[in-house]
Amino acid sequence: METKTHIALVTVPVYSHLRSILEFTKRLVHLNQNIHVTCINPTFGSSICNNVKSLFESLPSNINYMFLPPINLEDLPKDIHPALKVEATLHRSIPSIYDVLNTLHSSSKLVAVISDGLINEVLRLTKKLDILAYSYFPSTTMLLSLCLHSSNLDKTISSANKDLLEPLEIPGCIPINSTDLPDPMLDRSSEGYKIFLEANDRFYLADGIMINSFLALEETTIRALQEKEDEGIPSIYPIGPFVQNVSCDNGSDLEYLQFLDKQEKKSVLYVSFGSGGTLFSEQIIELAFGLELSGQNFLWVLRPPNKHGVIDDLDSGEYEDEILYNFLPNGFLERTKGKGLVVPYWAPQIEILGHSSIGGFLTHCGWNSTLESVVNGIPIIAWPLFAEQKMNAVLLSDGLKVAIRPKVNENGIVEREEIAKVVKNLMVGEEGKEIHQRMEKLKGNAIDALKENGSSTMTLTHLALKLESLGSHLGT
Repeated sequence: METKTHIALVTVPVYSHLRSILEFTKRLVHLNQNIHVTCINPTFGSSICNNVKSLFESLPSNINYMFLPPINLEDLPKDIHPALKVEATLHRSIPSIYDVLNTLHSSSKLVAVISDGLINEVLRLTKKLDILAYSYFPSTTMLLSLCLHSSNLDKTISSANKDLLEPLEIPGCIPINSTDLPDPMLDRSSEGYKIFLEANDRFYLADGIMINSFLALEETTIRALQEKEDEGIPSIYPIGPFVQNVSCDNGSDLEYLQFLDKQEKKSVLYVSFGSGGTLFSEQIIELAFGLELSGQNFLWVLRPPNKHGVIDDLDSGEYEDEILYNFLPNGFLERTKGKGLVVPYWAPQIEILGHSSIGGFLTHCGWNSTLESVVNGIPIIAWPLFAEQKMNAVLLSDGLKVAIRPKVNENGIVEREEIAKVVKNLMVGEEGKEIHQRMEKLKGNAIDALKENGSSTMTLTHLALKLESLGSHLGT
């Protein structure tokens, strides 16, 4: 019987990360069907929610999966930031992950372990087993360059990052203001910053890092890292874009489809802050008035306000739709009826972005959403909320020039007049037309990267052949 090349995959309990790494895994086994994958999934809470179950139930037969026993987080504060809850879950899952990896390796001789970049402590565990260790990096090469160079950058910075007057020079990247750095870097005296540096140093344990990006999108940064492989930088594999290739088979009776079908081509602004992003109450009010003032058509996915700017993306909604609408200005739904539609909590983003009436995307700049916009050629209004999203916004607006970024006032609010101006500029202004042309070119580049002889497909094919060769060697 033919020997299968067995690989273990370690995920993190964040829906956006799960979507990305599972799409990568499906692509890997599609390109080389002699590869068999076992997904190991840390969990928290008492049950696995339906949207996560659907991700795993759609996997092909050569991808198995298991959910680790839920981590008990009852000792944590009730209002803890969701990111800290994930961090605690991952840290407490390490012993269980190691036990599973050890068992799998003993029984079937694992060739390699691929772990999400958020849980790169698995790289250290994998080295103990003396097998190949890879990291799957679901964000930009720009962020990866920052991570790989963060210790060196730390040594060259004498003041707190948030007080830097000069833009920070990250190898291979456009300069970035200190205020646009990821959250842990904004206070060099914090424990979070120390943890950030330590985690980044672990990337050097990897035999390779796979990035959900493609050559034409970030060529300068990718080349800069690849040229430093002789200096200890792990091998870099740009293999994206990975975008979930599904749509909702619910017919044309859905309200959002009826609304979109009535609109002219490229006339609707889609407004969504990802699988978990949201705004605080005052900003929701300003956004509503800004959309109304712009006079443009819009489809807005609304979530309840939250002080952290994020709700748990693996939980369901806590408000009834009617109560959720109470966070909007009085009379807003009536005044915008016909021109705008508000959808509570969730909408099938991939299907919406692919609709012919969508002409712009107001997004939090999460990397999944960004790539979904790119592959559909949709211009962007960049509205970052947390994590590395401000860096993504810089790449989109200043680097690739496919986005407009609204100005924030001294109180951290984007005012309604600014919102209306930016929306009109993107949807019907001259700058918007130029952005659309550049985004259409990126769309073509993304399609080309995934063709049979495209840069991403060739890169992943060569990596899969390498893993298969090692698997065959183990099987002899």
